[in-house]
Amino acid sequence: MLACHLNLGARAFKILRNAPYSGQHDSASPFGLPGPRWHLSSLVEPHRDADPMRGMANRKLTHLAAQPDAILLRKGIHMTALEKLNHGLRTFAQDVAQGFFAITHSGLALLGLAVFCLVVTLTMRPDLRTAGEARLISWLQERQVEETGFQTDFEAVDRATATDPTGLPKQQASIAFWLSRKYRVAAEPLGALVAEAYELGPRNQLDPTLILAVMAVESGFNPFAQSPVGAQGLMQVMTKVHSDKYESFGGRLAAFDPVANLRVGVNVLKECIARAGSIEGGLRLYVGAANIEDNSGGYAGKVIAEHDRLKRVAQGQSVPTVQPTATAAVAQSVGDLWEKAQKLASFKDKEEDVSR
Repeated sequence: MLACHLNLGARAFKILRNAPYSGQHDSASPFGLPGPRWHLSSLVEPHRDADPMRGMANRKLTHLAAQPDAILLRKGIHMTALEKLNHGLRTFAQDVAQGFFAITHSGLALLGLAVFCLVVTLTMRPDLRTAGEARLISWLQERQVEETGFQTDFEAVDRATATDPTGLPKQQASIAFWLSRKYRVAAEPLGALVAEAYELGPRNQLDPTLILAVMAVESGFNPFAQSPVGAQGLMQVMTKVHSDKYESFGGRLAAFDPVANLRVGVNVLKECIARAGSIEGGLRLYVGAANIEDNSGGYAGKVIAEHDRLKRVAQGQSVPTVQPTATAAVAQSVGDLWEKAQKLASFKDKEEDVSR
């Protein structure tokens, strides 16, 4: 082993001795004396030698060339200014690359941890997720308004009182379409009102078609209708009198919400029928509750007649949407009388001819 190291040292000295001389002296020699300068690039032979010992010497010198200047100086090996600059730039680039890798690696790890914590928090707190979604949608809408000048509202469809009648049971769909033709109201909002009436009816021991008949006579399915005395909404409920019933819906302005007005009106109608003991009597009381003038039971008669028609529609019968008016009935009677008079006149003329 000792012989091997001695042989390696001899070969290294031989290569250093044969290295090209720069012609300059370096005052920073290991012993403080001027000495020759060799190019480090010539210390490593560019070819592989078949001799194992020579290859080992080359690798040893390659290792020396990759070391910093301080180590090389301690070992007695000198570098030119260009080689020092090249070596310094390479070392700086390596340090920058390693630092950038370390910072990027740590930053990505921190970002992943933050995302994980955010997902866990949103999973545990649905209210925060909902608030965040609402805030994001609001920000997007504001951006859209700034760019296009057109304000949108994705929640408008949730506030709309409308249902596709074709998705309702056959009985309810028939009533919705019949009311739409008669009162010239869109079938979709009527579909929602019919479905709501069929849900409220059994819970309040009322026929759903009776509830719809009251709406038809009271407001003609206009949710913003108002009488001269202050009855408001679909069921024409006196908001001032029954303001306490609207408290659970957010206040008196809920009278103009179709569903809220319908529910309050059904509650009032149920109380009136319970007090009167009959539908007709309850309708008369409801007129008083709605503060609508009733002449000789005309209001109750109209509601009961519309109720009968709606029951026939629900049974699948064909019911005309246009009822003959009083003028038309009188005209029909006059026409019938005129036809009878003509027949009598022709019959009398025949008798006179026979007698002659």
